[in-house]
Order: sequence, then C-alpha cells, then structure tokens
Amino acid sequence: MPLLDHLMELRTRLLWSVAAFGIAFAVCYYFSSQIYGFLARPLADILQQQGGGERRMIFTALYEAFFTYLKVAFFGAVFFSFPMWATQLWLFVAPGLYRSEKKAIYPFLLASPFLFVAGAALAYYFIFPLAWRFFITFETPPGEGALPIQLEAKVSEYLSLVMQMILAFGVAFQMPVLLTLLCRVGILDVATLRKGRRYAIVGMFVVAAVLTPPDVISQIGLAVPLLALYELSILAAVWMAPKKPDETTKT
Repeated sequence: MPLLDHLMELRTRLLWSVAAFGIAFAVCYYFSSQIYGFLARPLADILQQQGGGERRMIFTALYEAFFTYLKVAFFGAVFFSFPMWATQLWLFVAPGLYRSEKKAIYPFLLASPFLFVAGAALAYYFIFPLAWRFFITFETPPGEGALPIQLEAKVSEYLSLVMQMILAFGVAFQMPVLLTLLCRVGILDVATLRKGRRYAIVGMFVVAAVLTPPDVISQIGLAVPLLALYELSILAAVWMAPKKPDETTKT
C-alpha cells in the first residue's frame, strides 16, 4: 500500500477512535455522579457500618466538584472506549502481519484487558475496604482527646487516590503479558525467569511500594498477587515459547 493510502487509513482509524471516545465521554459525564458514587461506595459502606451520625465528603474550591466530574468522565471514557480504539489499532496493524504472527498475538490481545479488569476488581472489592478501614482507625471520637478528629474526605483527593490504585493494579497485572511476550520473541527465556525469582520478589515489593499509598495493606495486597502472576508468567512462557526444532530431523 502506498504511503498516502497508509496515512488515509490511519486518519480513518483515528477518527473512529476519537468519535468513540467523545461519545463515551458525553455519556460518562451525564452519569458522572453515579460513577463517582460507585467509586465512593467502599468508603460509604465502612462509614455506614461504623455509624456515628451523618457522614459526608467535601470540596473546598468552587470548581473542584466540576473538575472532579470531568476527570470521572475522562477515566470512564478511556475505559469504555478502549475496545473501540484497540480494535482500530489492530485493524491498522493486522494487514502487515503474517498469519502466524496474528495467531501468536491473539492470546495477548485477549489476556491484556482481562488481566487489567482483574487487577482493578481486586483493588476495588478487596484492597479498598481493607485500606479504608485501616485509615479510618486514626479517627479520634469525642471524649478521647482535646478535639475529635473525623474524616471528611475531599472529592478530588479521593478520586485521585482511587484512580491511582485502580490504574496501579490494572497496569501491574499486565506483567504476565509482558514477560510472556518477551519470552515469545526471544529477549527472555524460561530459565532466566526461574533464576530471577529472588530478584523478582524484591522487585515486586519495590513496585508495590512505589505504586500504592504508603500503607502495608495496599503494598502487600499488590505484591502478593504480582508474585503469583510471576509464576503464572513462567508457566505461560513455557507454553508460548517457540519450540526448538528436533535435532534428529536436521539434515
């Protein structure tokens, strides 16, 4: 295909991707308060279980809530439009690949979004309740100090923390895809992964400490699944690694 045709094809794919993102952004902004309520549900459930009267979240700048809902719409649009622009990217790249290369890439295309959703679900349903409950224990009720200390979370700060953790878990769960792909193309091999277990353990905890808030619960909650995914990467690399030709068949 001539260069001009490639550029025309790229423009078409970009237009479809931008249109999908724009539609998703508009829909997500319309439902931004409901989406934010879903993200705040783990904290709301814990506060409701503890009782103590009416609890609330606050914003301290006039524009804070508005920009928070814009961020909610943006993140929601990226998440929901991902299948469209990933499909457009694949349609642009696929014609230049051999059939064997397409078959080799298909498992990674299917595993990547699944692992991201699995990491985000782990953060939302397991890590959030544990971490939020730990942070709330530092409240001081009336009568135990000179002044009570009570949580009144800011809407923008809470959204930033939640999205940071969801993205951290989702991206970290892409490790099996990355390691298996590196083994598939020959940059790494299974023996190297097996020998590097001790370094991987240290590296997982360092990555967890960098990507998560400075609390032990979140760090362990990310590091332990990463160790399990590392072992899964070794098994996947054994299965996906190109088979060496049999020496007896050589002429």
